[in-house]
Amino acid sequence: MNVIVPILILAALAWLWLDAARAREFATALARRYCDTRDLQFLDDTVSLARMGVRWTSQGLRIRRMFRFDFSLEGTGRRTGHVLMIGTRLETIDDGLPQEPRVEKDITPPATQPAGKVVPFKRPER
Repeated sequence: MNVIVPILILAALAWLWLDAARAREFATALARRYCDTRDLQFLDDTVSLARMGVRWTSQGLRIRRMFRFDFSLEGTGRRTGHVLMIGTRLETIDDGLPQEPRVEKDITPPATQPAGKVVPFKRPER
């Protein structure tokens, strides 16, 4: 009985370490792919653990990790992005840059709207 408890503790620590290593590998691959698709330069070719916590999901209790990565827009300057993962599943990636505007094709321009139902709103000049 005295030997089982330390073995279980060591097994739990080994499992946590392996799970963290696997999550870090996934986060590095996701950050690299994200930088490639947005034409950003992925710096240092690695991520670092910024925050870790526990989150309740529909699959049960999961470890939530936030990894930080550095990137550059044009080879000068250094910016920071974040990869947020629950277990080994991606939750979000954020680079802090403004998103490209989406163009809605079904919006009618203001000039073609009926004049009787539209109240023009003009901002005061400053």
